[in-house]
Amino acid sequence: MGIHMQILIAILLGIKRNWHIFFGLIAGIIVGILFPSDSYPLINKVLNFIGQGFINIIQMVVIPLVISAIVIGVSNIGDNKQLAKFGKKMIFYYLIITTVAVTIGAVLALIFKPGLGAQSFINPDVAQQLQGFVASAIAEQKANMAGMFLDMIPKNPFNSLGQGQMIPIIIFVLTFAIALAKVGEINRPVVSFFESIFAATMKVTDWIMYLAAPGIFALTASSVGSFGIEMFNGVWKYFLVITLGLAIQFFVTYPLLMKIFSKVPVGKLYTAITEAIMVAFGTASSSATLPLTITCCEKRGISNKICSFVLPLGATLNMDGTALVQTVAVIFLAQTYGIELSLALIVQIAVLAMIASSTSAGIPGAGLITIALVLNGIGLTPEQLVVGFSFLFALERLADMMRTTLNVASDAVVAAIIADNENEINYDLLNSTDGYKDIV
Repeated sequence: MGIHMQILIAILLGIKRNWHIFFGLIAGIIVGILFPSDSYPLINKVLNFIGQGFINIIQMVVIPLVISAIVIGVSNIGDNKQLAKFGKKMIFYYLIITTVAVTIGAVLALIFKPGLGAQSFINPDVAQQLQGFVASAIAEQKANMAGMFLDMIPKNPFNSLGQGQMIPIIIFVLTFAIALAKVGEINRPVVSFFESIFAATMKVTDWIMYLAAPGIFALTASSVGSFGIEMFNGVWKYFLVITLGLAIQFFVTYPLLMKIFSKVPVGKLYTAITEAIMVAFGTASSSATLPLTITCCEKRGISNKICSFVLPLGATLNMDGTALVQTVAVIFLAQTYGIELSLALIVQIAVLAMIASSTSAGIPGAGLITIALVLNGIGLTPEQLVVGFSFLFALERLADMMRTTLNVASDAVVAAIIADNENEINYDLLNSTDGYKDIV
């Protein structure tokens, strides 16, 4: 199958799954132009209500999604020595990749300052109120550093759940998941329970993404109605930073990582996973692409032992493209609302983006759902940033397709490196043209 046919399949898959989101965005722009808020205030209030409701629905699934993803990902490593060895290497490489990704995102966002172009669309009173709120929260943290760290340790996990305190929740769940991994097969009933929770949460998230059409329509129409079509002039730098960051990760970080830690030719690997990359771009879903990613890697030289362990966990835990985009998005929002970013706060945003990305489901739009966790870490909620979120949603579809491509590619890169380290890769098959038969 030729490259043009693969691209066509990817585009058709993307349109089939996501036509309603594209339609919602375009329809929102048209309605916003035709019904400006100055002339039609009631319509604007209704649209703003729908958009706010959509953001609230998104937040509804964050906690069950985070808990179930962490429990499944960590506990599945198990107590087997060989799997533990693979797991340690996998976590090591994923940590390197994601750390580099958030660093690239933060540096580019600080250099290009994409949020400054959107400041004119933000209510000055709201911006000033949020600046004071964040400044007060940071001052309180500085005055009580010991207390801040103690507060991260949950005295009562259920109380933390009720209050939506994400960092204590994550610390408790990580500890619990590691314990489950150590107790062996007796953990299966509990892990199966969380697998069911994760599957159900993914289904709910999938439904939410179908509700994305009216949600994005309302957010876009409300913003365009308030500010005019000029609002898109405020986000071109944001899109540029994301595109540049993801390109650096794909063309620089991955090849360097493979050159340093393995002898796998990056060109051969990229060729081997071409179909998976194309489908990932079209569907914006690493979970939907997972069977194809495994097929590409196995048929082209990476052993089933590595693929069946590294790739499924990677589709759950390794979201470096998402981490990069979330870092840029939060810095963009902070710049838009005029919130001063200290070095400590930037580091905090980057670390939280790494955590949040690893808990995001591999389905369209999930990365924007877990951004609530990052905002929570700096004292903000999506409800306070409705206008800013409308900018993110305006470009979310394109950003989602690109970051999913990175997420899938990085899973294959790590699988290839570990396979090389463990002599679990067939280079004759990787280099042979016979191994490159049509898969899609």
